[in-house]
Amino acid sequence: MNSLRCPNCSSPVFLETLDCPTCTASIGFHAPTRGFFLVGAEGSEIEIDGSVWVACSNRFWKCNWLADTSQPSGACRACRLTRRQPSNDDTLALERLADTAVDKRRLLVQLNDLGLPVVPFYEREGGLAFDLVSSRSGEPVTIGHANGVITIDLAESLDDYRETLRVKLGEVYRTVLGHFRHEVGHYFQNILVDTDERWAECRRLFGDERTSYSDAIARHYRYGAPATWRESFISDYATMHPWEDFAETFAHYLHITGTVATAAGSGLILHADRVGFTGVGDIVARFSYADRTIEELLADWHWLSLMFNRVNRSMGLGDFYPFDLTEPVITKLSFVHALVTDARG
Repeated sequence: MNSLRCPNCSSPVFLETLDCPTCTASIGFHAPTRGFFLVGAEGSEIEIDGSVWVACSNRFWKCNWLADTSQPSGACRACRLTRRQPSNDDTLALERLADTAVDKRRLLVQLNDLGLPVVPFYEREGGLAFDLVSSRSGEPVTIGHANGVITIDLAESLDDYRETLRVKLGEVYRTVLGHFRHEVGHYFQNILVDTDERWAECRRLFGDERTSYSDAIARHYRYGAPATWRESFISDYATMHPWEDFAETFAHYLHITGTVATAAGSGLILHADRVGFTGVGDIVARFSYADRTIEELLADWHWLSLMFNRVNRSMGLGDFYPFDLTEPVITKLSFVHALVTDARG
């Protein structure tokens, strides 16, 4: 798939773009076709494939999606998935909501690209919902997932707050999008692991999720991860409980496939004769690996992530992807890959 482009001047734009930086045209994102359309004056309608769309009622708060007028709300599908948010008079928290919702929409686009089922909470009990609330507004907020509801602390959109926690907790990676991808992993474990056979395989790889979660938390924060955790886990946090191991692995599957898809959309090819690696041909990033094995995906990712790491280092930054994919981790990723591709099928 090609990179996203302005419908007026064809300049490349980002997924969250409201106004084209080249021609200043106001544009809106149409999720079903993954494309942009011109947005006219407030309330103006856009006909797309026989349906009528308008700018989301939250466009003032940075939402650039289009809303289907056949729905009972002026909000787009992404905004309707938010179950709780700050009150209208909490403008500081609403500014953080606007920033956080960008990552929520990016997550939803990727889930759609992967063909994963997203049933909203207002259509089914246990359906997907987001509580986006701020610990800076006077209530305690714990990032997590419960019965389809993903809770995110809007304070995480503040760089200084998030970085302080990252250092304090000894994490090499902490982003708002990372939180969304991790928590949606909990949601999809209950959706995609849907047979006795799959649960048996899941428990063989990740452990028995029926063990006490509260005991696991207490043990993890008292003793930390085992010294040998890197041999079998993608992260320190994944060692805490089988639920967290699955969610961390699922999040990394989204990290990898999302980044490779972006590279593919940008036309990135690593030419073997220029890069200097041997034993493989050119690395051509693919938008989808649904018909490919996890080994093929990770073979491409190996070289692409090395390139991205070099780019980061050339800017004086830490590695873009500072994680090791050991054989046990690859086996877990293979399980997730099978779940995702089966869901698409």
